[in-house]
Amino acid sequence: MNTIVIGAGVVGLSVGLNLVRRGVAVTIIDELPAGSGASYGNSGFLVADTAMPVALPGMIRKVPSWLLDPEGPLRVRPGYALKAVPFVAAWLRASAIRQVHLSNDAMRRIHNQTFDDWKRLVGAQTYADLIHATGQIYLWDGEGPFATPIEDELRARAHVESRELTRDEIRDIYPGISETIGRGLLIPGNGHTTNPGRLVQAIKQQFLDAGGTLLHERVQRVWPDAHAWSLMTTASLRHAERVVIATGAWSARLLAPLGWRVPLESERGYHVILPNPSIKLHTPILHKTGYFGANSMEMGLRLAGTVELAGLDAEPSPRRNEVLVRQARKLFPKIEHDEPVYWMGHRPSLPDSLPVIGPVPGLNGLFTCFGHGHCGLTAGPTSARLLVRQMLGEADEIDMKVYSIARFSRSHASQSTSAKPVSAASPQR
Repeated sequence: MNTIVIGAGVVGLSVGLNLVRRGVAVTIIDELPAGSGASYGNSGFLVADTAMPVALPGMIRKVPSWLLDPEGPLRVRPGYALKAVPFVAAWLRASAIRQVHLSNDAMRRIHNQTFDDWKRLVGAQTYADLIHATGQIYLWDGEGPFATPIEDELRARAHVESRELTRDEIRDIYPGISETIGRGLLIPGNGHTTNPGRLVQAIKQQFLDAGGTLLHERVQRVWPDAHAWSLMTTASLRHAERVVIATGAWSARLLAPLGWRVPLESERGYHVILPNPSIKLHTPILHKTGYFGANSMEMGLRLAGTVELAGLDAEPSPRRNEVLVRQARKLFPKIEHDEPVYWMGHRPSLPDSLPVIGPVPGLNGLFTCFGHGHCGLTAGPTSARLLVRQMLGEADEIDMKVYSIARFSRSHASQSTSAKPVSAASPQR
């Protein structure tokens, strides 16, 4: 049964590789080079021992101050504010404690398998070269509690091991760190990669070596017909018995004409690479006061963070990159480095922080795997493996209903499965 996977990020490539290893004929289609989006530009954090939804109780009280601070962790472009209202409202509803507990449990079930699934995908040698289970350290300015009560509760609920660090321990680990840093928390079960782009390229090569096909085309239309599924691309009309939508932040545009309205938003994230830095971090940092991460990579020190709501089409704002550079210099006042390199990408985020994995009800042969938000590098490989089990009719390892697109309402449009083509108005990546 031939299958087309739309999207060649970490999720789409992982789906394709899992399928082709099971003897399925697979073609992956993406207009851009494999792994060139969020799969390349992320923080490199592998949060195997973290299952913290983005929306938490009490966060609504912080939003106004974030929005008023031009260098704060959240920015909504003025011209996009009205379009962002439904997502922000849904995000605030998702901060209800019942939903937070549900998301915490569901994230935990797919995050804690990431190291094993990465090793299966890329092999022991590449895994040892690029993935390091050295933990992660949270840092805060000043003195006081190490985290909010809800964060402590969720870590306890997920049985996450953690250890508080003294000021002296922090300075032993990070010589030259700012005197403003007063608190630290080690999460030893987390890890990181030193080059997410090269890691994703390893999946691509495994996929091609196993007999998969990769095409650089834009999927413009997807519709069910006598062939099961037809896809009009910028180069051809293609057919498949099964289609997987794994196009990250662009996935909702492909699904909407088929009758599904998914509250997917691009949480536009920025990163900066500081080449040839004077410091090297053995353990990556999540600066909880400044809302950014720092991770030493093969190409330099990567600083990643901030959330900007401006949609898929607005141009990047270099000011967001500049904020990250200033944050790094506050954290390490004596740091030296070469000219910074800027980047911006699209996190595919849903209000409840849970991805959409599984078959699409009423559309036989159509499957989804997207919406991993801030945790795609962590949850992508496991999500892909679990989806492939569903596609091949195997028993679920875990309860998959919580990740189903069925948790969202179908729109009244395009409810039928007629052969009339439907259009995605923009590129998938």
